[in-house]
Amino acid sequence: MTVDIDKTTGPSDTPPAGPEAIKAIPVRHYGRYVSAVVAIALLVGVVYAFSQGKINWDAIPDYFFDDRVLQGVGRTLLITVLSMVIGIVGGIMLAVMRLSKNPVTSAISWFYIWFFRGTPVLVQLVVWFNLGLVFEYINLGPFYKDEWSDFMTPFLTALLGLGLNEAAYMAEICRAGLLSVDEGQTEASHALGMSHAKTLRRIVIPQAMRVIVPPTGNEVINMLKTTSLVSVVQYSELFRVAQDIGQTSGAPAEMLFLAAAWYLLLTSVFSIGQYYLERYYARGSSRSLPDTPFQKIKANLLSLSNRPSAGGTA
Repeated sequence: MTVDIDKTTGPSDTPPAGPEAIKAIPVRHYGRYVSAVVAIALLVGVVYAFSQGKINWDAIPDYFFDDRVLQGVGRTLLITVLSMVIGIVGGIMLAVMRLSKNPVTSAISWFYIWFFRGTPVLVQLVVWFNLGLVFEYINLGPFYKDEWSDFMTPFLTALLGLGLNEAAYMAEICRAGLLSVDEGQTEASHALGMSHAKTLRRIVIPQAMRVIVPPTGNEVINMLKTTSLVSVVQYSELFRVAQDIGQTSGAPAEMLFLAAAWYLLLTSVFSIGQYYLERYYARGSSRSLPDTPFQKIKANLLSLSNRPSAGGTA
């Protein structure tokens, strides 16, 4: 028996249909919604409580740019900058001493860091202010001689108390930065005939700055806020001035909010400077630098302006 096959028939010329498109359904995160509602409710509750409190909010803008307040802000910035200079310079010296192969200098650095990090900065300020009980006079030979009470002014007490305490913390930050540089860098520079000091200055420290800068920026911001402690030694910085104005004006709570607003403003400015400084020293560690806040805003605005309208054609 034979079967006739129609040779004109064959497989269909149309390609087979592909798999059906998957319809993705996003996962709903109900916990996020609940937590967001709770956070907003708490924020609204706190704002409402402060708005209903017996606080004269009009007194804050009245004294915000008062001459005494501005002088206090200036003294706060001055003591912050000078204390950080002492802390950074002293911290670098202590870090180098700690890493030294000389056991005497290494032990001195260790003891300094142990003592100043182990005692509260407020206690150190009070001790500096009352050292006249131990040293009645300060005698530097033919250069300077005076009673300790006249020599140790509130400004000098604040400067030494904050600066020397900061040096202990900066020493550990600088030591971590120096240890982050590969030892091969030091060996190669010594092989080229560079001295140890020149190796530190030209090779090690520039590479360590990438590690040192971020925590140093945090220390600057922390120092700005720590300056409020020097009010106990009668130094007229921002917090002390706010307290004095509050006592004379009858608005002590309002002046504390004023001081808090100034601290927030100053720390915000310092944070912006810290961001750009970190970005500068990150140039050698990443292929491309992250966008600045202004660049992000510009990119978002351009993306919105280039988005096609709803009635446009694809």
